[in-house]
Amino acid sequence: MPHYISLMRWTSQGLAGLPGWRERVEEGERLIEEAGGKLTAVFVTLGRYDVVEIFEAPDDETAVEILMRLQRFGAEHSETLRAFTREEAEAIVRRL
Repeated sequence: MPHYISLMRWTSQGLAGLPGWRERVEEGERLIEEAGGKLTAVFVTLGRYDVVEIFEAPDDETAVEILMRLQRFGAEHSETLRAFTREEAEAIVRRL
């Protein structure tokens, strides 16, 4: 299943709602699972981004749907990357 890495920065609304952050993460996990995906990791980070989430989704279209559903809360701005495993990348390189 494809992997996605979301780099997130909390908005002022997200910062104000930090006491409920755990519930937001659990709600996000539920949304991802309902779409057929899986939340595999959540990290609070130092630096440019506040949170990094890694999730799986059946395809890019489903990943976009998940992200749109998550963004409607307005708690963060995100940049999401499609990630390829080492095995996937090696298969691509072999085709070159």
